[in-house]
Amino acid sequence: MTPRYHERIALYPGTFDPFTIGHKSIVERGLQLFDKIIIAVGINDNKRCYRPTQERVKHIAEVMASDPRVQVISYDGLTVDVARKCNAGFILRGVRTVADYEYERNLAYANRQISGIETVLLYTLPELQYISSTMVRDLDRCGYDISHFVPECKNKDKQQNN
Repeated sequence: MTPRYHERIALYPGTFDPFTIGHKSIVERGLQLFDKIIIAVGINDNKRCYRPTQERVKHIAEVMASDPRVQVISYDGLTVDVARKCNAGFILRGVRTVADYEYERNLAYANRQISGIETVLLYTLPELQYISSTMVRDLDRCGYDISHFVPECKNKDKQQNN
């Protein structure tokens, strides 16, 4: 009996404030493993975001517009609930440091326990490890050029100039 093919969908959650070249790298590398990646921009009441959720969703959608296998949504609530709603069998996460790994490992165990959804961790490329949204946000807030840290939109007219 031939096994039935099921689309491999991963949910890539985060606040993405801002979406960096490190995040884009995780998506591009994740597409080698998954048929579709849904970038889920979370509304997190515990984090004060620099840019509004819809602005972040729009920017990421513009950056990733050339790949039809990527979808961008916003969400509120538990990541596993959104993953189920999107028929995602996996949660994709990036890991930069040992501290990230410890946090993500515990979250992955909890998510698997309550939902059965597996988490796939991809290590950040060494040359991108130092880039964090917090660092980029702080540089931007202080007026520094962040263009080396954020991916460019394909259509420059649509690119945010904030």
